[in-house]
Amino acid sequence: MLSYFKQILLFLLIFNTGCTSMFFYPEKGLRDNPVLQKFPHTNINFMSSDGVKLHGWFFKTQKKSLGTILFMHGNAENISTHVNGVLWLVNEGYDLFAFDYRGYGRSQGKTTIDGVHLDSMAALELLLSLPDANKNRVFIFGQSIGGAIAVYTMADFPHKDLIKGLIIDSAFSDYRRIAREKLGQFIVTWPLQYPLSFLFNNRYSPEKQIKKISPVPLLIIQGDQDRIVPAHHNEILYKDAGEPKELWIVKGAGHIESFASEEIRKRFTEYLKNH
Repeated sequence: MLSYFKQILLFLLIFNTGCTSMFFYPEKGLRDNPVLQKFPHTNINFMSSDGVKLHGWFFKTQKKSLGTILFMHGNAENISTHVNGVLWLVNEGYDLFAFDYRGYGRSQGKTTIDGVHLDSMAALELLLSLPDANKNRVFIFGQSIGGAIAVYTMADFPHKDLIKGLIIDSAFSDYRRIAREKLGQFIVTWPLQYPLSFLFNNRYSPEKQIKKISPVPLLIIQGDQDRIVPAHHNEILYKDAGEPKELWIVKGAGHIESFASEEIRKRFTEYLKNH
C-alpha cells in the first residue's frame, strides 16, 4: 500500500493534471529490444487528424498473409516494449501494424484522452491505405486501455464492413468505474471516490460504445487473476455487446498475461482463421 505521503501526492496529481495522468504513463525514448531485431519492419510516420505527427512500425509476415492486425497498446512505456507481446502473430502469418499514441515513443504531442482516440482512428485509416498490408482481412486488437480505445474506434468507424473482428484483452468497461475502484484503494481518496470520479472524461466509455460494434465479431479476453482490471469489467462489456461475441476467461492469467499460454495462442489463431 502507498504511504500516506504518496497518497497525498496522488490526490494532488489528479487535480493538477486534469486526471489524464491516472490513465497514461508515456515513455518517450524507445528501449533497446533485441527481439525486435529478429522481425524486419518499416518505420511509418503519419499524421493524426489534428496535425500531430505519429509513429508506428509495420511488420510484413514472411509467410502467406492471413490478414493484418492493428495493435493498440496499454498505458505505460511505448511500442518498443509492448510489441513483444504480439510479434508472435507475425510468425503465424499475420501482417502487424503497431503505433504509439501522441506523447509516446517517437510520436509527438502531449497525451490526452481526446487525442489518443484521434490517433487510433488515424492509425486505422492509415492501415487501410498501406500498399503492403493485407486489407482483405483486417482485425483490431487492443490491450488494457488500448482495448478501451479500440472499442470506441470501432464503434465510431464508418466502414465496419472492412473489419473482420475486434479483440480486446484486459480492457476496463468504463473510465469512471475504474477510477472509482482505484481511488477507493487509498485512504485519502476513498471518501471522495464518487465525486472525484466525475472529474474523468467518460465520453469514450467502452460500456456506452460496445453496442455499436455489432455486426463486427467481438472477442473479449480476460485473466481471472487480473488485479489491475477485475474480471467484472469484461463481463459487463460482454453482457452489453451485440452478437456475434465471445468471452474467454483465462484461468490463472493476470493483466494482459493470457497469451503467455501456448493453448490460448493456438485457440486465438484458430479464431482469427475462422473469421
